[in-house]
Amino acid sequence: AVRKLLANSAWHLGRPVYDCGDVNCEDGDLDAAHGRLAERVARLLDEGHFPLVLGGGHEVAFGSWSGLNLHLAGRGRVGIINFDAHFDLRMKLEQASSGTPFFQIAEQCAAQGTPFTYACLGVAETANTRALFARAEALGVWHELDEAMTPAELPVLLSGLDAFIARCDHLYLTIDLDVLPAAVMPGVSAPAARGVELAVIEPLIAHIRASGKLRLADLAEYNPSLDQDNRSARVAARLVHQLTK
Repeated sequence: AVRKLLANSAWHLGRPVYDCGDVNCEDGDLDAAHGRLAERVARLLDEGHFPLVLGGGHEVAFGSWSGLNLHLAGRGRVGIINFDAHFDLRMKLEQASSGTPFFQIAEQCAAQGTPFTYACLGVAETANTRALFARAEALGVWHELDEAMTPAELPVLLSGLDAFIARCDHLYLTIDLDVLPAAVMPGVSAPAARGVELAVIEPLIAHIRASGKLRLADLAEYNPSLDQDNRSARVAARLVHQLTK
């Protein structure tokens, strides 16, 4: 797995974007790779940059969040906003995976006595077990099903987003590209049977940016070997542009 790091030159988005290199995991030791990614992200944040991490699988989220956690050192509440068809709240057993990052974060928050404030938007009911829905409820996760995320529902979604953002001092936005419809995003391991349209995702991203609280973002799960006519790559690039313009 490779994680590419990009960064805006300052908190004010719209500045030049710099390639800050790769974090590789060639030996299968994801925990060590997460640690290296966290250090790089924390350093960029300490220097006043806006880091944008490109995965890799969605296990990248634990490394990204860990970097923000290192940087903040307990200063303020962090809200995690995840656009995703999956909760990714499975328990970590011997090895982390793309299904475990947010449960790992919840455990770390509990260990350090900080709140776990998590929103998962675009959840596919057919792609998550009942146990995962129960775990999300027990952890106080705000979630919206993919079928509820339509252009007609945007005012309601924006209102819910405002309420979530108001509870937070800092925001971490993570986008699993499999939240998008398969016709738009075929280049992922789990293409969505329904998905959420760009016409919904993009105004929500713009709203998050406009809050002034966004500190870090990442995009995960793009797989070039599964792409068709570079369709997914162009969509991912569009989202990168929206996050950094």
